[in-house]
Amino acid sequence: MENHYKLIFAGPVGAGKTTAIRSISDTPPVTTDAFATDMTQNIKETTTVAMDYGSMQLEGGEFLHLYGTPGQERFNFMWDILTEGGIGLILLLDNTRSDPFQDMHFFLSSFKKFIDSTQLAIGITQTDRCATPRIEQYHEELKPTGLNVPIFEIDARQRRDVIILIEALLFSLTPDLKISL
Repeated sequence: MENHYKLIFAGPVGAGKTTAIRSISDTPPVTTDAFATDMTQNIKETTTVAMDYGSMQLEGGEFLHLYGTPGQERFNFMWDILTEGGIGLILLLDNTRSDPFQDMHFFLSSFKKFIDSTQLAIGITQTDRCATPRIEQYHEELKPTGLNVPIFEIDARQRRDVIILIEALLFSLTPDLKISL
């Protein structure tokens, strides 16, 4: 798969993974949404049960394949499958959840092996609905982990916001990979 790269989106239910992929994919995304039947239905009507998939072309003709993981821990068997061959992780966190730091630490721990061998960027969603914690607090919370990664407030519906997050991750891998706008 020369000139093809795989990027993974992870995070809790409702953080915006499906929406982010939909906002940047050059092709209609493939989703595996099903009606929520557990406590997820209090957050949203449907939830990803296997993966989301989209793709986008990079400036040099390369392709970036976008895979979104299910947010529910009961579907975590998909996480290892989807990260195979990936170049990096976009972790989306919902600032309106009761403890977004707990979510962050859970996903950092769950994807630790993958993160240690690739790159990570973090996008904080829903900051328009809940302004705290702030970006500086996320950086402080990350310090004990030794991770120094890009963190941005994003609106997953806005293509430009998601592209900035991906560009930060790609730049940490190699400055040669650029997204065509």
